Amino acid sequence: MARIAGVNLPTAKRVVIALTYIYGIGPVTAQKICKQVGLAAVKRVHQLTESEVSKIRELIDKDYQVEGDLRREVAMNIKRQMDLGTYRGLRHRKRLPVRGQRTHTNARTRKGKSKPIAGKKQVAK
Repeated sequence: MARIAGVNLPTAKRVVIALTYIYGIGPVTAQKICKQVGLAAVKRVHQLTESEVSKIRELIDKDYQVEGDLRREVAMNIKRQMDLGTYRGLRHRKRLPVRGQRTHTNARTRKGKSKPIAGKKQVAK
C-alpha cells in the first residue's frame, strides 16, 4: 500500500486517479505529477515500485502544498476574512453561501434543515 502525504492510496486504482485522494491534488495536477515522474497513464498503484513511490512523495513534498498545511492555510484565510469583517467573512460567520448564490430558496446544504416559523399556518391539502 502506497502512503503519500499521510494518505493511504487505494491499491487497485490507476495512479492518476489515486493521487486525487490527496487533499490539494486534482486530476490535472495528478497528471502533471505522473508526467514529471515518468509513469504510464495505465499503471496501477499496486504495480508501483518503491523507488517510484518515493519519487512521487519527494516531488509532492517539494513542489506542492497538500493535506494539513493546505487545510491550515485555507482555515487561516477564512479566519482572517472573518476578523477583518469583509463581506465574505460575514457570510462565513453567518454560515450562509459565500459566492453569491441565492438564499431565498435553496442553500439548504449551507443553512441546514429548515426551521418552522412560529405562527405561520400550514397550507391545507
